[in-house]
Amino acid sequence: MMGKTMVDSSYTARLEQVGRFFMGTSDVHAALARLAQKLDALQIAYAVCGGMAVNAHGHVRTTTDIDVLVTPAGHAQFLAAAVGAGWVPKFAGSRGVRDAVCQVPIDFLWSGGIPGSGEPHGVVFPDPAAVAVERSGCRYVSLAALVEMKLACGLSAPDRPRDFDDVIQLVRKNQLGLDFAERLHGYVQEKFRELWGYAQRPSDLPE
Repeated sequence: MMGKTMVDSSYTARLEQVGRFFMGTSDVHAALARLAQKLDALQIAYAVCGGMAVNAHGHVRTTTDIDVLVTPAGHAQFLAAAVGAGWVPKFAGSRGVRDAVCQVPIDFLWSGGIPGSGEPHGVVFPDPAAVAVERSGCRYVSLAALVEMKLACGLSAPDRPRDFDDVIQLVRKNQLGLDFAERLHGYVQEKFRELWGYAQRPSDLPE
């Protein structure tokens, strides 16, 4: 009975977090607000990517962590100022941190790095200052940069189907045309056109 009670409690807590996420009051949202405030205070260029950027660009889905694009120098500056002052390393030697208040993991992506498997394919993480767009007091990667990174990750790491689904949903939510492919790196253009075709199919499934 005790085991069942623990399972029920954990399930209820997860449901509560999901509900709070869709209301914009989850621990992830609170951690993002804290992170953005700290980065701005330190005058570090950044652009949020990953699931939170997908949400900012119209496709609302849950996520349990935060991905943020910075320069290597900006990352070093953040760690020097923030570790031990509200953020802690995820583990020894990790590039990422955990928000010590909200208990949310944060992963940093370095500009110039390679999305996906790490094998060179032409697409690199851009300079955050060049692709950042502001939404509600936080800076996110632009839609084109987000789609390009998602496609590059999906193509080079086929165990990540969520990346392709995100692109399909972003096409739908933003009513992207087929010509949007011309704004993307040549490595991902064919895949964008394929997913764009899937996005044109009627869907009556709940998101």
